[in-house]
Amino acid sequence: MKRHTLVSGNLILAASLACAQSQNETGEHPGWPRWCGKVYESGYPSFEPGGHTTEPALINADGSPNLYVQFKPRHSIYLAGETTGSFVINAALSPWYGEPWTNSTSDGKSAPEPFTVLFFSISLASDEGEVLVESSIPVNSTGAFFNFDLSYFKPRSDPYEVILSGSSQFSDQNYTAKSEFRFLPDIAPDGSATKIDNLNGGLLFKNAQTGGEFVPLLPYGYYGLYNGSNSTSESDEFVSQYSSDGSGLNGIISLAGFADTNPVYDSMDASTMRFMFDLRGSFMNLTEVTQRVNTIKHHSSLFAYWTADEPDGWQYPFSVTPAAQQLIHQLDPYHPVAVTLNCQDYYFGEYSAGADILMEDPYPIGINSTFSKWGTACNATLGDCGCDNCLGGPQEAARRLDYLLQYEKWLGRWPLPKFHNPQAFHGEDYWARDPTPGEAFVMNGLAFNRGVAGIFAWTWPSSDELFDAHSEMAGVFTTGPVRDFLLGERPAGSIEVAGQELVDIAYWVQEDQMMVSVVNAGYDDLSPLSITVPLPAAGIEDVPFGGLSWQLTGGQLEVDILPATSVSLVILDIE
Repeated sequence: MKRHTLVSGNLILAASLACAQSQNETGEHPGWPRWCGKVYESGYPSFEPGGHTTEPALINADGSPNLYVQFKPRHSIYLAGETTGSFVINAALSPWYGEPWTNSTSDGKSAPEPFTVLFFSISLASDEGEVLVESSIPVNSTGAFFNFDLSYFKPRSDPYEVILSGSSQFSDQNYTAKSEFRFLPDIAPDGSATKIDNLNGGLLFKNAQTGGEFVPLLPYGYYGLYNGSNSTSESDEFVSQYSSDGSGLNGIISLAGFADTNPVYDSMDASTMRFMFDLRGSFMNLTEVTQRVNTIKHHSSLFAYWTADEPDGWQYPFSVTPAAQQLIHQLDPYHPVAVTLNCQDYYFGEYSAGADILMEDPYPIGINSTFSKWGTACNATLGDCGCDNCLGGPQEAARRLDYLLQYEKWLGRWPLPKFHNPQAFHGEDYWARDPTPGEAFVMNGLAFNRGVAGIFAWTWPSSDELFDAHSEMAGVFTTGPVRDFLLGERPAGSIEVAGQELVDIAYWVQEDQMMVSVVNAGYDDLSPLSITVPLPAAGIEDVPFGGLSWQLTGGQLEVDILPATSVSLVILDIE
């Protein structure tokens, strides 16, 4: 979490440090007091900060699309002992990216036929050119996956490079794409590994406690502080209290007090807790990164690393997060790297480039969104009101994630897994109060409805009221069946209720069941509420969260009262 205040003391030293840092800042007017590229102190003129992510120009002047072929391994890593891998292929029609496409293919002898199927093969990029997959995919489809045999490969630290070659039926239109996959030696018996699911955007985790199998992991917890005690009994007590003995929070991002060799990590190894290791204070010093990663990487409860905290807000050089990510991948390819972004849009493409997992942290509760503590207005070119370009209120969680998803599309990128960082604090003259439990539920519910795969609130310890609320939500969302819906696929769609703009609804489908998530982001109860179910349903199987008495009548989900700032989950059997 940011802030701008320098520690009082030697003003000359402070000024020289600020000057040295400013020489490497990105954007306009480095050296001025800026956040997200905008000056925030009074006495400075406003200016256009730059760094906006905008819709690309049409690739064809007439607006016709190209065929944009992308592919990735289904999972970010495979380990020795696994026999089958898979590739995920997108063959979307894009107005911005790809190679020319016309809906016609011909051998030059017979009448043209529609070009609606892409025939392809995936081969090793090496001289051998071994064909791993040979199949087809409908044009303008995404998310198709195809298995390949891992037994051909030897586990190694370097990735295997692969090429997709595709064409129309008569090979008069041709396409290529490149990717790579990692097939690594298996972990040590007391180690751990985390896979990113590039199809659904979630995580899979493996250690001795999982029986040596990869299982879904939806981490939910806080950026957390610890008292730094070297007592094993105290660290055991901390883990027990924080995780509600394994029935509540299941993850933590280790902040102050978690020295690299503290026994608290051993206590987490012995529990079902999982931690993300904090490198934010050292990620720009690669020598220190090497030392710290080599110290911590053997823990069985480690699931990821965290490098940069709000590099876009601090206007750090673009190169530092990719450099840290690349080094960590070399030192420990078994665990992904996360970055937290704070700005609504300040060089999103550059600052997200060093992330395997993208976290976002708009803090919108109790703010003055138009005038700051620094004595300036807050707008698109000036000021910092604690939540960049925000209107305030829990709906900012939805807005921010909608923006990030759009930016990735505009940049032509494969979407990164996303974690939401909800506000669980107040103070610093930005935030007048804590969120209520209802607001905490809503911020997270809106984020889950947009496909996030993890939650980490800033910070622990929080109020008991918020701790209890997050523990309650974590106890449901990190375990089956809810976790399996959330990680088993991306949201299948959204449902609108006429006249209710603050009701946000998403649904997921797994085999013969559907889960509907209903979020009331408003501050008024709604009575009654009726929702049209998107698929024929036979009945309600469960209401795992929210405690409401839903009824299914004639294809409508109905409830007498949908409380203000509430989240409700309903699982239905599909006909």
